[in-house]
Amino acid sequence: MKYVDEFRNAELARAVAAQIASVTDPDRHYKIMEVCGGHTHTIYRHGIKDLLPDQVELVHGPGCPVCVLPMGRVDEGIEIAERPEVIFTCFGDMMRVPGSKGNLLEVKAEGADIRMVYSPLDALRIARENPDREVVFYAIGFETTAPSTALTLQRAKKEGIENFSVFCNHVTIVPPVRALLDSPDLRLDAFIGPGHVSTVIGCRPYEFMSEDYGKPCVVAGFEPLDLLQSVLMLLRQLEEGRCEVENQYGRVVLWEGNLQAFKSMAEVFELRPYFEWRGLGFIAQSALKLSPAYADFDAEVRYSTPGVRVADPKACQCGEVLKGVLKPPECKVFGTSCTPEHPLGALMVSSEGACAAYYNFGRKSFEKVEIGSRK
Repeated sequence: MKYVDEFRNAELARAVAAQIASVTDPDRHYKIMEVCGGHTHTIYRHGIKDLLPDQVELVHGPGCPVCVLPMGRVDEGIEIAERPEVIFTCFGDMMRVPGSKGNLLEVKAEGADIRMVYSPLDALRIARENPDREVVFYAIGFETTAPSTALTLQRAKKEGIENFSVFCNHVTIVPPVRALLDSPDLRLDAFIGPGHVSTVIGCRPYEFMSEDYGKPCVVAGFEPLDLLQSVLMLLRQLEEGRCEVENQYGRVVLWEGNLQAFKSMAEVFELRPYFEWRGLGFIAQSALKLSPAYADFDAEVRYSTPGVRVADPKACQCGEVLKGVLKPPECKVFGTSCTPEHPLGALMVSSEGACAAYYNFGRKSFEKVEIGSRK
């Protein structure tokens, strides 16, 4: 398959790994954060870390939108879903994310009309088909998914669909990364930039990493060779004393981003003054809300959500994992009371969650999950 098979070539992977070893300083420890949860799954699934020298450590970051959603926002979504007049729609990842009193799948089993969709346009179609019901779409994601929500709202407004609203939880990538760089307890050498987000925002927004903090960044794709090449590019920068933003994912990502997506987002959204992130607290201008022109479609306004803050379970250390302070197995409940079947935290549920990645793939050796394997 074009743009897949050639990026899973085992022989090429070993060749790139050899180049990485050749530029690695044996007396130095490198700490590189992969911001995106999709990268984390590639790393564990394909045994990338087993191809790297011991001096190179990969650290998970806050790039999983389901994982960073605070428990209070989950509870508010559930409260809306429990209303008898509401058809509540969401992506599959959100169905099992635990709130303080359960999750959406459990509420659905108790009789709430909750439906999994693959696109906000699916939710809009449901609204057309059910004019006597209120249809709410649970919008989550970084800038990756925000354009699809914006385009759906533009269509809803154009068609005059009044029984449709959006519970907006879209977040932005730059503020949490800046918060991590400002954190005194985290030392990082470089960043693997998120590929999906960058298809929308491009590479320019990451220039603050090199200019303000002296940290190189390489925007990467999601196949094994993408990740290995990105690590090689970062190590070469560090070896040569360079500090730049580079684009490894050039076959998909444009430096300036998707200008049409920016235009739709600018019309539909505006920045929130503050938004709470799991493990990171409140971060200024780090999330989107509906603009005044689209206030009629805002579920937070329509249902007067209170904005209650709910603390995570004390035993769960999702916040520390999201910040890269802990690896998943270092969490006290990992693999015991917190498993994919019975998750305590979102990181064990999400398809991009670090705990789910490590639980499913991290304990396998590279020989069992060979580069190029489709298992």
